[in-house]
Amino acid sequence: MSCRTRVPLCFSAVAVLLLLFGARTEAAAPQPSADAFDQQRLAAMRPLIAEAIARGELPGCVVAIGNADGVAFLEAFGDRVVEPQRVAMTTDTVFDMASVTKPVATGTSVMRLLETGKLRLRDKVGDLLPGWGRNGKEAITVEQLLLHVGGLIPDNSVADYRDGPEKAWERIYALAPVVEPGTEFKYTDVGFMTLGRIVEVLSGKTLDRFAHDEIFAPLGMTDSGYLPAETLHERTAPTTERDGEWIVGDVHDPRAWLLGGVAGHAGLFSTAEDLARYARMMLGGGQLDGVRILSPATVREMTRGRQAAGNVRGLGWDSNSVYSRNRGELMTDRAFGHGGFTGTGLWIDPGSDLFVVFLSSRLHPDDEGTVNDLIGKIGTIACSAIQSGPSAADSAERQPRRAAETRVTLGVDALARDGFAPLVGKRVGLITNHTGVDSRARRTIDVLVDSDAVDLVRLFSPEHGPSGVLDHGGIEDGVDPESGLPFVSLYGESRKPTPEQLAGLDVLVFDIQDIGCRFYTYIATMKLAMEAAAEHGLRFVVLDRPNPIDGVTVEGPMLDRSKESFVAAHSLPVRHGMTVGELAEMFAAEEGWELDLVVVPVEGWRPASLGHETGQLWVNPSPNMRRLTAAVLYPGVGLLETTNVSVGRGTDTPFEVFGAPWIDPWEFCEALNAEGVAAVTAMPRYFTPDASKHEGKRCGGADFVVTDRRGLDAVAYGLAIARVLHELYPDDWDAGRYNRLLSCEAIRQATLDGAELAELRRLADEGVDDFLQRREAFLLYPR
Repeated sequence: MSCRTRVPLCFSAVAVLLLLFGARTEAAAPQPSADAFDQQRLAAMRPLIAEAIARGELPGCVVAIGNADGVAFLEAFGDRVVEPQRVAMTTDTVFDMASVTKPVATGTSVMRLLETGKLRLRDKVGDLLPGWGRNGKEAITVEQLLLHVGGLIPDNSVADYRDGPEKAWERIYALAPVVEPGTEFKYTDVGFMTLGRIVEVLSGKTLDRFAHDEIFAPLGMTDSGYLPAETLHERTAPTTERDGEWIVGDVHDPRAWLLGGVAGHAGLFSTAEDLARYARMMLGGGQLDGVRILSPATVREMTRGRQAAGNVRGLGWDSNSVYSRNRGELMTDRAFGHGGFTGTGLWIDPGSDLFVVFLSSRLHPDDEGTVNDLIGKIGTIACSAIQSGPSAADSAERQPRRAAETRVTLGVDALARDGFAPLVGKRVGLITNHTGVDSRARRTIDVLVDSDAVDLVRLFSPEHGPSGVLDHGGIEDGVDPESGLPFVSLYGESRKPTPEQLAGLDVLVFDIQDIGCRFYTYIATMKLAMEAAAEHGLRFVVLDRPNPIDGVTVEGPMLDRSKESFVAAHSLPVRHGMTVGELAEMFAAEEGWELDLVVVPVEGWRPASLGHETGQLWVNPSPNMRRLTAAVLYPGVGLLETTNVSVGRGTDTPFEVFGAPWIDPWEFCEALNAEGVAAVTAMPRYFTPDASKHEGKRCGGADFVVTDRRGLDAVAYGLAIARVLHELYPDDWDAGRYNRLLSCEAIRQATLDGAELAELRRLADEGVDDFLQRREAFLLYPR
């Protein structure tokens, strides 16, 4: 453990470091075109890198950015070697790629075998490797291994490898799944070792030779491969020490090393320029400089996003998963990439005609560096610097470019722009609250009132009232003070508009920001109003808005049959990954209503994006939903609020704080963190709510620190919390109302029976695949 102190870098020190880096930086490669990237915007990464080096997060790095035409930015920063003596970083430095091996070497090799007919994705691994398909592995397929859903252990013991490769493979063949195959995303090196073995058996070549002959040599990647030659060691970045000597040119991963340096999960060495050639090949539909490595169809199949138990993955590639912390935040939903444990990252975005290569040896010299956030920031900067579309690579083999968006056009924006067409000549009732604003923060009420084309007659309000600040039982009818229009409460004596309330109307318009969770009541209000509109022959117009916790992540459990209620209005999973417009289409079709439904869609929205990436104003959707982080946590933490715990209501950070008077903070957090849910950490704390549960009482519990909002499996975290509460405090935690929002009796009972989190997650996944198929017909935005 290092005792080195991290000292904040002052401005003058940054300036000195930048001058030093400038002296070491080699000339960048020719740009694809003079105006493809804004070089001043790209320069914004330099101080970020300087500060990270000064903090000791990495000794140095090489960054390459470009598009299908070539490299637009190539620079080296800091040092290649720190100990035993400093050596400056250069752009031709060779790096241990660690897990970037998985897609670039192993995954691409598997796809070469696929397109030559040597294997199929649906093939059972046991049929390709005799003796492997036993002990519960009989049905595991090649595709499941590529997606990390084969149920295999992430890493078996290093001791299994110490008796040589032959014995190591005997032990791998004898392994049993740790979870039921196909039910859970479990990132696994063992799965990719197995894929590497498949390449060797089917090709008759060792993995390193096959990758060299089929990928690296044809692409001119002259410095790439396994077991780098001694001639490359002089410019290879060291990692850590092994047996008292610095590791230079040998793979850092201990299992790959014990297998002789060649494995499916690690062992590749490469440079930034070589990886740029690989990336350009992928952006070019499988071809570079007249040499074809993969067909366009193979590239599309390899890189398209697939649901992998709540994560979006390609075949060997990451797309939007718990490991996407190093992904640029402005990349399109077609981006794919991967990171490596040693400090490497490669992201390729056909939607923006962009690649980003980041190579460092973060483990040198003290085994303590960290670079994932830095890689993600550089990817975001690269996206923001794009200022021209595809050029030389435009062809039928290239997929069309989608520029990174800055601000989404909301449904209300589009409605006004297009002259309020669905409302012209109609008497309009508007269901809205304080979240109903346009992109300039004007209330939708005022947008409609100020239009000569619209006759706005009446307002309707959901839970929390028109201003969104009421947090009690019923909401009374009233008058909007600014427009003078009457508003009718849909959270009072009736939650469905009555015939009297609809009298004199031709159209109902719905414009409220949802947060993407089944038990958030605004979608129930919409559904009841749609039903009333169908019964009375009214048109129903939905002004769509982005789902702030993204439109791709779906987490069960599904609603138990016949459990519909105001907090469970339709057969949905807890986190549905849909917009209100898409939900409206589903409600109308599946309820069989004869309804004149019009959805005014948003424009420029990437379903993989989170709320902060839309360019839109954050408005608290309800009194206790005060930050995007709270919204991301809510589908899980919110499940517990019907029990006798505080979920932070009455504090400054609802749903980010959790506790009860009978919880020991250290005991609780230690147990919860041991559940292993990625992207969030529980930090012990005491707090005293000034409202709601345990008002005025000192509660022990946790702050939930979300380290990656995109990567959090919120519902799984909620299930883990419930499991820990029952395990530690069975006599204190009252689970009598736990099923109120969960609405899944199987999970409630399994929790009380002491089931492990893996079993609870398996139960939560039941029926989700069927929902995804149902959902497909109603999606308005490409997933």
